[in-house]
Amino acid sequence: MSDSGQKQPGAPETGKILTTRQGHPVSDNQSLRSVGERGPATLENYQFIEKITHFDRERIPERVVHARGTAAHGYFEAYGKIGDEPAAKYTRAKVLTQAGVKTPVFLRFSTVIGGKESPETARDPRGFAIKFKTVDGNWDLVGNNLKVFFIRDAIKFPDMIHAFKPDPVTNRQEAWRFFDFVMHHPESLHMVAWVKSPWGIPADYRHMQGSSVNTYKLVNDQGQAVLVKFSFEPKLGVKNLTSPQAAEIQARDVGHATRDLYDAIDRGDYPEWEMCVQIMSDDDHPELDFDPLDDTKRWPEDQFPLLPVGRLVLDKNPNNFFAETEQSAFGTGVLVDGIDFSDDKMLQGRTLSYSDTQRYRVGPNYLQLPVNAPQERARAATNQRDGQMTYHVDGGGENPHVNYEPSAMGGLREAPKPAKDYHPFVEGHLGRYQTTRTGDDYRQAGERYRTFENWERDDLIANLVEDMKQCPEPIALRMVWHFWHCDEDYGRRVAEGAGIDLEKAKALPPLPGHPGPNRHRDRVTYTDGKPEGDRRSSQAAE
Repeated sequence: MSDSGQKQPGAPETGKILTTRQGHPVSDNQSLRSVGERGPATLENYQFIEKITHFDRERIPERVVHARGTAAHGYFEAYGKIGDEPAAKYTRAKVLTQAGVKTPVFLRFSTVIGGKESPETARDPRGFAIKFKTVDGNWDLVGNNLKVFFIRDAIKFPDMIHAFKPDPVTNRQEAWRFFDFVMHHPESLHMVAWVKSPWGIPADYRHMQGSSVNTYKLVNDQGQAVLVKFSFEPKLGVKNLTSPQAAEIQARDVGHATRDLYDAIDRGDYPEWEMCVQIMSDDDHPELDFDPLDDTKRWPEDQFPLLPVGRLVLDKNPNNFFAETEQSAFGTGVLVDGIDFSDDKMLQGRTLSYSDTQRYRVGPNYLQLPVNAPQERARAATNQRDGQMTYHVDGGGENPHVNYEPSAMGGLREAPKPAKDYHPFVEGHLGRYQTTRTGDDYRQAGERYRTFENWERDDLIANLVEDMKQCPEPIALRMVWHFWHCDEDYGRRVAEGAGIDLEKAKALPPLPGHPGPNRHRDRVTYTDGKPEGDRRSSQAAE
């Protein structure tokens, strides 16, 4: 016990059973209910819905996550091709198939954990949320700069954010809370390698990648689908900061990235990204040692190359920060015809959570705000009425008295159905499942460590050493165990730097329910130390 009589961090609780708000004991807090291991989630996920909708309402009025942000207007121009082939081979989405058409966009950048006035030098993933105002209505692509995430099941998202947010007692962010969560989730190790390296602090938004992170589907006119991931590569290249560089900038300016973006657009130096996709056939790919729907993993670019599909340019600053940037609202469920959902469990959970958050934070009529409304050619026409802050009726039919459908009195009617719609076959036993293909939890993290430049690897080790010194011994030992299983040099350097007994860490048994990596698996090697097709590295900011 501490002098204050409080239990030390890391000490186990006994006799406490997790329940829902209704008092029901929770026997599985790790997995959504789904149709089979890879099937879609089901609407009767009461435990998840209670958990995620309460989480969405934890803060007012700023966002619970991604509160600190800046944004700009611009346009997306499709090439009409995906790689060397016509885009229509894969999708009927006009925003991707119509070459040369400039689709208006609004792009919001953000940090994740900090509040609205937190510094932009924080070590944190960066949000990369785009609202495409297409001729067929809005398409929201809500992603991050890094191409992976910490968890692969949305039911864990509130726990993850709670662990990463400040301590509810001290109101300080504590390293032990972050790693207490991570040590129980080996799937997080890949993201840890990214976010604790210089890639965890982008130099600014103009020199930063974007990614959907989640897997979607493209659907063509024949009703055929492929899996797809979206990426955005900055034409200016990628630049990141080391911890000392970030500290120096933060001492002068907590909003340096906002200033950099605004000033660049103001002087006509418009930032540009090339939008690319990776495409994979729509099946479970047993030849891979990870599930392609697992968002903690990257698709190898030598097998699934980045194919250019268009360019994205930002050329106008908002006229008012609150009216546009702060009230802008995005949702992963906002898709256009030709782009569809995959069974990615994080995507399915986010699709409920994101729009639910906006209805709570901004109000049920948030889509009537100009920054969120679809463009003129795709004006909304619904039978939805009233609610807080209604200031116009969404179009309606020929007869304003009819706010229902169907009607013979001039009301709205359904749109024509596609000639061939997409109807995937789904069957399986309803239950709570975790992926059984977990060997890559360690392999991709180890590959990332070996792929980093020396200066990136040094910065990663230095950051983790500092963190481990702040963690209770049980957490520090387990994290070294994880790092060593990713790469022996990785674990050894962290242990030596933090003064942790490596042999004691290596002697730990696997966590219950996590068998650990297969130490006898073949280790992939490369002639130049970097995976083919994935040699992109960052530059240190000057």
